[in-house]
Amino acid sequence: MTQKLQVVQVRSGAGRQPSQRLTLKGLGLRGPRSSVVVDNTPSFRGMVKKVLHLVKVELIEVGDSDV
Repeated sequence: MTQKLQVVQVRSGAGRQPSQRLTLKGLGLRGPRSSVVVDNTPSFRGMVKKVLHLVKVELIEVGDSDV
């Protein structure tokens, strides 16, 4: 089982610092109520930490059926 992060945008990026808007875009979020599943790596965790006040994060388990 692999751990991943499910990130859901709950607040808009409008009126935020440009770096925060770019971080939302880099995560693949397109607006409030959009969600993505990303790997649980230090780089993604750092991105999430930067916009933690705009998103909701949940740790999920994903089966390794890609083999």
